[in-house]
Amino acid sequence: MKTRAQKAEEISELTQEIGKASNAFLIDFKGITVPQVTELRKQVREAKSGYVVVKNTLALLALKDSPIVAMREQFSGPTAIAFNATDAVVLAKALTKFAKDVPAVRFKGALLNGQVVPAEQIQAIASLPTREELVAKLLFLLQSPIRGLVTVLQGNIRNLAVVLDQIGKQRSTTA
Repeated sequence: MKTRAQKAEEISELTQEIGKASNAFLIDFKGITVPQVTELRKQVREAKSGYVVVKNTLALLALKDSPIVAMREQFSGPTAIAFNATDAVVLAKALTKFAKDVPAVRFKGALLNGQVVPAEQIQAIASLPTREELVAKLLFLLQSPIRGLVTVLQGNIRNLAVVLDQIGKQRSTTA
């Protein structure tokens, strides 16, 4: 049995870790083996995110001032929270990939940029392009018109050079 001081320390740690996160996924981990949990933690770390198993009552106390409290109904049974403050799509991709391999993993819901998202929509979120992919596409689209303009301008200059060359050849043969 934990002492009151230990519980207060755990609440403080949860508040510091998860309270700052703008993205959080609640997971039911019942039926997962220890090696599977270790692999899940590794994949979450690779996504630059955190993973913590919580006691529901302590989590709700720790997160009472956080947007995650809007998901209080999902805090029942075994609960783990995967969270980050940067890119929800990367974390969603890592979690759904793991859930495909380990069917015992079940999503309870998610909080993305302060908005509660039902568990059914997490797969759709995972299929979105990551922030880096979107930036790359945007840069490509921004460069495309400029590249086209350069090609057109080069074509006109090239055509002018060909015409001048032909005129020069005609004059040299007639003179």
